[in-house]
Amino acid sequence: MKRQQGSKGKGKPSGRGSGNTRSTSYARGNAPIKKTNTAPKKASNPDEIRLNKFIANSGICSRREADEHIAIGLVTVNGKVITEMGYKVKLTDEVRYDGASIRPEKKAYVLLNKPKGFATTTSEGKGRTVMDLVANATSSRIKPIGRLGRNSKGLILFTNDDTVASKFTNSKNGVPRLFHIELDKNLKLEDLKKIQAGFKVEGKLIEVEEISYIDGASKKEIGLKIKNTGNTIIRTIFDYLQYNIISLDCVAIGHLTKKDIPRGHWKHLTEQELNTLKML
Repeated sequence: MKRQQGSKGKGKPSGRGSGNTRSTSYARGNAPIKKTNTAPKKASNPDEIRLNKFIANSGICSRREADEHIAIGLVTVNGKVITEMGYKVKLTDEVRYDGASIRPEKKAYVLLNKPKGFATTTSEGKGRTVMDLVANATSSRIKPIGRLGRNSKGLILFTNDDTVASKFTNSKNGVPRLFHIELDKNLKLEDLKKIQAGFKVEGKLIEVEEISYIDGASKKEIGLKIKNTGNTIIRTIFDYLQYNIISLDCVAIGHLTKKDIPRGHWKHLTEQELNTLKML
């Protein structure tokens, strides 16, 4: 039998408390009005940084390790032991780690025109190293990005800025470096085209950004651009094609060139050079 429907407006609302207006509004699907919090959000203080970042910037350890040191009570701020994660400090605060006063290092960016005979390493006991050449450049603990062989020359960038350094580590999206290379014999056109196209060595694809002969020079001299942080890929290419490298010179890193930097000398990057590098 067909159920008879009540006339519009005369049927009882469903649910308990049918005479309750509030219940009726729930039955009709209307959400209750919630009181909004209109209190202004507390603005962050640009003069304050997290304590773990302060410690990491001092060069002692990473942020994660700093959190561990904080948790076990090795860090004090203005004489008080701090174990709170996320605690913020001002640069003017006295921060001590295991009793020793620490300060964040100033970010430094040093571009060196490396001569032959210097190893690209921060290790001691390796003879003359690139660190000897930039020893007086800054008090910050900088290190080289990438490597040049002892008998290679040209540009190396040093920094203590991990964000900038990380831009170089991706061989596809990294910062390109341009090399002037002199070989022991003319580079055959077919070999130049092979390098241009990319080829495999022991199953690994070897690719470069650009390669060309040097204008006005013999076919022994070429320009080669890569995004790899080392120069082993260059050695791999010419060893495979049976050429010996007589001279290897890094003449540009991104937009940075050797202009006004004599061999064995260095300079600090300008603000404009740094900003351009960060945008690459």
